[in-house]
Amino acid sequence: MRLGVLDIGSNTGHLLVVDAHDGAAPLPAYSYKEPLRLAEHLDESGDVSQTGIDALAAFTAQAVRVAEEKGCEEMLSFATSAVRDAGNSEAVLAHVEQQTGVRIAVLPGEDEARLTFLAVRRWFGWSAGRLAVFDIGGGSLEIAAGSDERPTVAWSLPLGAARLARADFALAPDEEQLRQIRRRIRSEIARDAGHLLRAGTTHRAAATSKTFRSLARICGSAPSGDGPLVPRSLPLAELRHWIPKLVAMTPEELAELPGVSPSRTHQIVPGALVAEACMDIFDLAELEICPWALREGVILERIDKLGVADGP
Repeated sequence: MRLGVLDIGSNTGHLLVVDAHDGAAPLPAYSYKEPLRLAEHLDESGDVSQTGIDALAAFTAQAVRVAEEKGCEEMLSFATSAVRDAGNSEAVLAHVEQQTGVRIAVLPGEDEARLTFLAVRRWFGWSAGRLAVFDIGGGSLEIAAGSDERPTVAWSLPLGAARLARADFALAPDEEQLRQIRRRIRSEIARDAGHLLRAGTTHRAAATSKTFRSLARICGSAPSGDGPLVPRSLPLAELRHWIPKLVAMTPEELAELPGVSPSRTHQIVPGALVAEACMDIFDLAELEICPWALREGVILERIDKLGVADGP
């Protein structure tokens, strides 16, 4: 069947059209996305601003038209951290539904971590053994680990790259402020690190989504044009080498780096600090980059349910 997956993230609204059936990898057929940057359209009370609401409604309406044009039988719609954490979340989604007819589900942070883990498990397979997965989004950091397709542990932290950029990097922090930000990030991650560490040895550690892909590209991994099957990784030593350089760069200089889009330059340093903290705290020399992430997890779970329904 042809599915449309509407992902309302903290940075981007993304409709991915895929051809999917039980027993096969989802095959991307079309992609439509816009930089909504909802994490940056929050007012002082934590509500999504009217500008953000209007942008989300307009994008959703266009996504419906695209899905229809591309022949989608079904559209799966979900929102992550920016909408999930907004004080006016229900009102925002009600307005979008009234304007477009689309009811967007809000994914809890634990479900976001669980579905991302499912996608990474399917990509690397059972040979990965006990798998740990890290995902830095715009609004949150997801961590999950386990030996099966459902993680043993899965949790979400408010350490997304856009969230940190808005809260701590609106003005360039000085050395002492940067040290305080770094310390706060690490204490937040370390608080629940035992969930993963006590569960046993990690055989393979992976990272996914745009922030990790950009950092890996900066640190020398293959460009996206080489295709998804090329192995990519983010080495901790190389990331540590780059962080002082990234801190010292202007937005224009950051935009010239491979893998960095101009709209995300302000998120590179906070994302790098979160990535470094994850690798340090969980004693990981490198993270393998997985091309599949949350959207693929949502698709795979839907295919699995269809397979059960159609089974004997």
